[in-house]
Amino acid sequence: MADFDCIVIGGGPGGLAAAYGLHERGLKVAVVEKDLWGGTCPNRGCDPKKILMAAVEAQGRSEALQGHGLTGVPQIDWSSLMATKRAYTEKIPTGTQGGLQSAGIANYHGEASFEADGHLTVGDIQLSATNFIIATGQAPRIPNITGQEWLRTSNDFLDLDTLPADITLMGAGYVGIELAAIANAAGSQVHLIHHSDRPLRGFDGELVTALLKRLMVDGIDVQLDTDITAVTPADDQYQVTTASGKTWTTGLVFATAGRLPVTAGLHLERVNVTTTAHGIQVNDHLQTTNPRVFALGDVVDRPQPKLTPVAGFEGRYLTQTLAKKDQPAITYPVIPAVVYGKTQLAQLGVTPATATQQPETYAVSDLDLTSWYSYRRIQDADARIKVVTERSTQRIVGATMLSSEAEQLINYLDFVIQNQLTPTDIDQAILAYPTLASDLTYFG
Repeated sequence: MADFDCIVIGGGPGGLAAAYGLHERGLKVAVVEKDLWGGTCPNRGCDPKKILMAAVEAQGRSEALQGHGLTGVPQIDWSSLMATKRAYTEKIPTGTQGGLQSAGIANYHGEASFEADGHLTVGDIQLSATNFIIATGQAPRIPNITGQEWLRTSNDFLDLDTLPADITLMGAGYVGIELAAIANAAGSQVHLIHHSDRPLRGFDGELVTALLKRLMVDGIDVQLDTDITAVTPADDQYQVTTASGKTWTTGLVFATAGRLPVTAGLHLERVNVTTTAHGIQVNDHLQTTNPRVFALGDVVDRPQPKLTPVAGFEGRYLTQTLAKKDQPAITYPVIPAVVYGKTQLAQLGVTPATATQQPETYAVSDLDLTSWYSYRRIQDADARIKVVTERSTQRIVGATMLSSEAEQLINYLDFVIQNQLTPTDIDQAILAYPTLASDLTYFG
């Protein structure tokens, strides 16, 4: 039986951050991965999605400038765009495993399972360790409806050889809205169905509504407060039926409503690790109910967003925790969240809803940015931001924004908030002008 100081179960960004960090501190580490080395983000998630989105964003910029210096909107060539994506993703698994091998970190490919005596089996291999880190992430959820066997997932969408002329997306969360934007830009008729009247509940309601209106202007069929109840084959397509009684024929139906923690097969009950429907329970040191077992990333039941940078942050935290004793509890910085597309929705820090409930502490500025130079020059007709400031210090403590530049501006504001910069501090910097960064002086 091979023995280690720490075994990491899951070879994604969070698990790898922990593995490399512990290895650099002299611990004997192994990583186990049952699927693709590198995890969801670089193989089937954020990285390939953003490669596809690059063409969408370029098309959106061109559309906005029609009649303002440009004529003719570029069309997306799906096959060449997919080839570009695959040229990137196909190298991830071998590159990731090769990196572990070059570093001298033991790696095993197969399904991990805990045994009652506390050791781990991977196929017919037995492994033991002082500590374990579970970093298995989440997988797409397939809803229990009539015809569920015909549903595809985001994994399938991101590797389509051919994009159908008509597609249906079941769920208008991050994934559903982003895939809708990609398919719509590539020429597909898109039906986006959501079970409630309020998608993206973590974001500001007014800006979510504005985003959905933008999607509808772009030609996406957005149906709220209903759900798909049945999917049945119809020749070489599928008939979709909703709870509201609507039916239509579509090329493919994708389940984009939520993800589930990947814990099946681990047999966590054998080592007394408690789980919920939302993932593995941990304390403020990312320690499970078994003191020798830790968990990080999307598989954890916690309020923080399920995002790759959060998993990486937790991996680096566990590097310190397991390499040293008496580490303080994990403290998360502000975490930006972005819904990508031609028009992006981003949020960070104290929300406008929270600020409105505490008017003695916070002030909210609702700013129409469409006439600001940064947005007028690119003809961004949807640019808007809600800035939350702390009354006692006048520091920016939160922001929610809608614009084609939201992903960039949210990171600038992340730096401002994390470093507790005051308007005076920002004024002391000389920033390149005119840029999004130079606009920071106007938000305080």
